Amino acid sequence: MPPQSYQAEMERRFAGLADRLQGWFPQARVEHIGSSAIPGAHSKGDLDIALIVAAEALEACVARLSAQGYQEKRGTLRTPALCMLEWQEPGQDHALQVVAEGSEFMGLFLTFRDRLRASPPLLAAYNRLKMASAPLGEQGYRAAKAGFIEKVLGETA
Repeated sequence: MPPQSYQAEMERRFAGLADRLQGWFPQARVEHIGSSAIPGAHSKGDLDIALIVAAEALEACVARLSAQGYQEKRGTLRTPALCMLEWQEPGQDHALQVVAEGSEFMGLFLTFRDRLRASPPLLAAYNRLKMASAPLGEQGYRAAKAGFIEKVLGETA
């Protein structure tokens, strides 16, 4: 969906959730990631958040979030440095990536977001790819995006 149809709402939701997460985890860093964090990006209208925590605190954070109602996202990568969670309450659904500070995943999420924010031509190419890949189904769409993301992350800053 075009950015003007969802971004203001995602920013509002992110701000409220960031306040809540920061209250639960004062030592953590909360970052808005994904397409809704990139002005002008087309999106499915979903909200993605990174909760960046000390590596030794990751599992305790995941346990506390699970106790609050977050569910581990099945079929996704799970490592000692990354746990993908989701909140599925209608109207408040969002994905929460719990990421170890300094890990490769922290760089992946933030670097990709920041490179697209800084480069209108790169963002335009990403939007074209997303629109062209939408008819490919979820698996084809994800594969096309993955190739683009790898290319962007492989470029020197």
